[in-house]
Order: sequence, then structure tokens, then C-alpha cells
Amino acid sequence: MTWIELTEESQLDEIKVQSKEKPQVIFKHSTRCSISSMAKSRLERAPSFPDINYYLLDLIQHRNVSQKIAEDFQVHHESPQILLIKDGNCVYDESHSGINMDEIVGLVPVS
Repeated sequence: MTWIELTEESQLDEIKVQSKEKPQVIFKHSTRCSISSMAKSRLERAPSFPDINYYLLDLIQHRNVSQKIAEDFQVHHESPQILLIKDGNCVYDESHSGINMDEIVGLVPVS
């Protein structure tokens, strides 16, 4: 899995546009949380798919981006949290031990 660092609010507009072509995943990661580290490790061990872009947000360093995600995609902020963005909208979000790549891939037509 290759992470794209999410560090600027302006990237959210790019994610919305790109999500019309292929699904976008945002993982909100707290570097201070062992549960977040375990969830990130599980994601990185799971098979990744080239038909999906994977964004990693260090929400400790970029709280403003995390808040903007909650506003733009109308989701309650949690940490760790994963979102699947398709056609400009969040179609799936999960947190903590519920984070599972199999569920995400099940929602994405992978070629």
C-alpha cells in the first residue's frame, strides 16, 4: 500500500474530483494512539488495489484537515477512522477495531 500524505485542506477538493474516476480512501491516524497504530498496521498488511488511492492523515499534526473532513463529508470525527469516498461523497466510514480492508474492497468494483 502506498500512502499519499494528506496535509492540506485543499487536497480534499482534489480527492472529491478524483473520486469520480476511482475510489479514494482516507485514513485518519493518531500517532499517539496504539489502537490507531494497530489499525494502520492491519491496513498495510492487507492486499491493496491499484484502483484505489490511499490517503494518510496525521491528525495530530493536521487537526484542521481532520475537522474539514468531518464538515465536508458529514461524518462524526473519530480516531482512528477510515472513509471511502466515491463520486464526491463519503459512502463508508468506520473507526477503531471496525476498520477492515475487506469491507472497503467489497464496496469497490475492482478490475
